[in-house]
Amino acid sequence: MGIFSTLFGGTKTNEKVSDLLQRGALIIDVRTPEEYKAGHIKESVNIPLNIIPNKVNELKRKNKPIVTCCRSGARSGMAADQLRKAGIEVENGGPWNSVQAMM
Repeated sequence: MGIFSTLFGGTKTNEKVSDLLQRGALIIDVRTPEEYKAGHIKESVNIPLNIIPNKVNELKRKNKPIVTCCRSGARSGMAADQLRKAGIEVENGGPWNSVQAMM
């Protein structure tokens, strides 16, 4: 199970996500608008994965930590990597409903 915990979140990742949420992190759901409309975290912002590179400067200006989420955690992991490389404090929250349960 070790590799799956690493890929899709484990205790340490959950602790980091929980910490960021307590600090007022911006929640970014990187699914498509159609997926987002089918169900999402009320406080989240929908920025599809393919749009993330165009939003980096705007997200930096918000000066807030970020938690990314999607359906399974794969796309949100890719988004988190992009944002981290841009110097933004970010954690992959994995599936959106898991992030919602942490709130």
